[in-house]
Amino acid sequence: MTNENIEYEEYDEELEEIKRKRMMELKRQIEEAKKREAIEAAKQEALRRILTPEARSRLANLKMVRPEIVEQIELQLIQLAQSGRLHIPITDEQLKEILSRVMSKRPTKIIWKRGE
Repeated sequence: MTNENIEYEEYDEELEEIKRKRMMELKRQIEEAKKREAIEAAKQEALRRILTPEARSRLANLKMVRPEIVEQIELQLIQLAQSGRLHIPITDEQLKEILSRVMSKRPTKIIWKRGE
């Protein structure tokens, strides 16, 4: 074998190793995405049982503006419902009360930008 053939074979082996690692990474990412989708589907199903359609719609609208707050509220509602400490279904009016309590506890941060 010549030096060129040996270098070519080493290059092929390195390339195959890179491809193998990339495929493993892609498979891992796909599995993680499937897990996240399954968790989200289970969460949405639970919320369908807990909230009226109007209340779900309100949360969906709020999620566009304050996703971190809605995520916390959703998880708390699910936990309370699972423990039996929540009267199901929660109406839009009840959700408004919950949201007003949660929002009043959070400090509002206002940032003024001055023109230069």
